[in-house]
Amino acid sequence: MNSIEKNIGELNKIQNLQQRSHWMNDLHPLGKLLLSILYIFTVVSFDKYALVPLFVMSVYPIFGFIVGELSFKEGLYRMRLILPLVLFVGIFNPFFDKNIVMVAGMEVSGGIISMFTVMLKGFYSVLSVYILIATTSIDDICYALRAVHVPKIIVIVIMLIYRYFGVMAIEADRIMTAYKLRAPSQNGIHYKAWGTLVGQWLLRSMDKAEVVYESMLLRGFTGDFRIKKKKIRIADVLYPLIWCVIFVIIRHSGIFG
Repeated sequence: MNSIEKNIGELNKIQNLQQRSHWMNDLHPLGKLLLSILYIFTVVSFDKYALVPLFVMSVYPIFGFIVGELSFKEGLYRMRLILPLVLFVGIFNPFFDKNIVMVAGMEVSGGIISMFTVMLKGFYSVLSVYILIATTSIDDICYALRAVHVPKIIVIVIMLIYRYFGVMAIEADRIMTAYKLRAPSQNGIHYKAWGTLVGQWLLRSMDKAEVVYESMLLRGFTGDFRIKKKKIRIADVLYPLIWCVIFVIIRHSGIFG
């Protein structure tokens, strides 16, 4: 299986997670979106030496993966392009922090402590976004964005980009398959064919996109998506509210240092 087929398979797995019959998937998308944003802002707001409270903040992603029945290993794999950047930023932090802090009665380099806090902040933020994506469809996320008055054009662009990822990936897979059938003994694509294949890929994707757009017009598309308004239940309010209380306790109580 080539890398394109793997990427298509990963996209299908994410969509299968979003379409599961699970109570976390059924929660109102607005509450989940606002909760994820609040969690990220809370995590980022901690002092760079507040290592213990940050460890406690792991309760949210741990809950999301265990109760949401999500694979932690697969989550890390799907976030593999972002996590190295988080680690890279954290590793270079000690070079800019020469302070000395007291931890458990011992003097420890502030750069080391701040390195771990920076890593944890980025790590938790990435995991919280993954939990949101894995339990909320793109339609529901766009609905939540419109509910908080994100400009319509931005929401439409986000939705169309997500939709056309699959279209472009399928076209790329077809071109790669055709090339391999014509050059079965060749390992990879010859550099002389790169420009031609990329051009064909873009042209075929544009033709496919035009067909999709015409189909949207025939179905009544007028520049905005008609998403049915979702009813708010008691669980939709209690779930984010309880987590907000927990975040406030961890952030301001001083129990965890």
